[in-house]
Amino acid sequence: MLGLVLAENRGDRIVALDANPDAGTLADRLTGDTSATVRELLAGAAHASSVHDLDRFSSLAGRLRVIASEQDPAAGESFSREEYEAVCGLIGRFANVLVTDSGTGLVHSAMEGTLTLADALVVVGTPTVDGATRASRTLDWLHGHGFSALAEQAVVVLSQDRWSREIDRDVVRRHFESRVRAVVELPFDQHLAHGGRIDLARLAPATVDAVLLLAARITDGFEG
Repeated sequence: MLGLVLAENRGDRIVALDANPDAGTLADRLTGDTSATVRELLAGAAHASSVHDLDRFSSLAGRLRVIASEQDPAAGESFSREEYEAVCGLIGRFANVLVTDSGTGLVHSAMEGTLTLADALVVVGTPTVDGATRASRTLDWLHGHGFSALAEQAVVVLSQDRWSREIDRDVVRRHFESRVRAVVELPFDQHLAHGGRIDLARLAPATVDAVLLLAARITDGFEG
């Protein structure tokens, strides 16, 4: 949704890349087209000379170019930091903004490349014991492995698809507000809940507002 909103509201060329090594679902949720993947992009990188060459390795969701992950998990596991950096270098020649969906494995080689090159980080959690704890531990890990500045400037998204009346959501929000640059609460949305293709026009107004706020918080950092 962040990629969709950025592409809809900015003049930049925006690319969303699925760098999840375990057959990620980003392209499924955005275009439904996984026929071309990041693996094919790597193989054809030497012959890419214009932005139109990216079209052979991507699908379109509105103005957003989407590059699918390798759909064979065994092959995806070999997606290395060096390969991720090569993909970023290629995309950076033709696009202004790259949104990377990196999966959950912090110690995977491609994740190391993601964190090293990223200008901004979005950490997603939920206002539940496990969801908030995992997000907080992610920030702890970043601080402990040389990414403190990235953690402090991160934006935390608290997705309300899971919540409990036993959890004080204000306390959870304040905890993250004390640790990162901004916190955005994403309300439950029936359109998202079914897990299919995302259509901005079918989202509830409050959901659109939340994603616009997330995009604004991210682009706040574009000036450095």
